[in-house]
Amino acid sequence: MAEDYTATTHDVRVSVRSFYLADQSRPDDSRYMWAYRVRIENIGRVAVQLLRRTWRITDSRGRTQVVEGDGVIGQQPILEPGELFEYTSGTPLETPSGFMSGQYHMISLGSGEPFDIEVPAFSLDSPYLSGGRLH
Repeated sequence: MAEDYTATTHDVRVSVRSFYLADQSRPDDSRYMWAYRVRIENIGRVAVQLLRRTWRITDSRGRTQVVEGDGVIGQQPILEPGELFEYTSGTPLETPSGFMSGQYHMISLGSGEPFDIEVPAFSLDSPYLSGGRLH
């Protein structure tokens, strides 16, 4: 059963769940694919906007890739108080497991102040051991 990872920063709650994509993975070629669903909820009293993201993707060998960019899935969503935004994206790894974490770089639409919110670290686990063999 997939697990939700949740963190709340500055009245914004982020929940993430990852899914191994067996049909898009090629263990014999050291290519393992995951999808992850992110739910961002504004539990505060002021509208906020997600402007940028920073991801740290670490494989089981300890290699970390940093991915930065504007918005998420081509959007810079505004969340009014009580609203949520949900999206699904994906990432490949060369190893059968790893983890991701990051930040969303936000702005308060009330004060204009920028702030960062944490994306909780979440695991990327496949049914494979090193070398592409099933557990």
